[in-house]
Amino acid sequence: MDDTGFMRVALKMARKARLYGEVPVGAIVVREGKILSMAHNLTRSLNDPTAHAELVALRRAAERLGDWRLAGCALFCTVEPCIQCAGAMLLSRVDRLVYGCADPKMGAVHSLFSLCGDPRLNHQVRVTGGVLGEEATALMRDFFKSLRK
Repeated sequence: MDDTGFMRVALKMARKARLYGEVPVGAIVVREGKILSMAHNLTRSLNDPTAHAELVALRRAAERLGDWRLAGCALFCTVEPCIQCAGAMLLSRVDRLVYGCADPKMGAVHSLFSLCGDPRLNHQVRVTGGVLGEEATALMRDFFKSLRK
């Protein structure tokens, strides 16, 4: 599967989040072409501000591998990660991030900060943004539009 195929899986998880009343963000961790973990936002369901899709997927992948280091892994997420999630990727040594749409209010990869490529840090993450971005944007826009009604 290529980046688009993996992003389609992440989008499926985002749609699942919406069914649970969660902000529709989905994430998967991939290593050697195989999906290690899948997750969607659980912040509202768990009353946990750290239960972002990316963190849940990273935790599940680390548990499955039996190692906190996720070297050789790629994280696919539907929305540009926030500071918390970008930090977790750096700390877990994820090699690559692929995301769908930018987050102009909280994005810590390109929009507000560039944490994943900061040369002052001991690890950098290769980033590809905009994969199925229009679809990810539509999910977010529709979700927040429905809340305002």
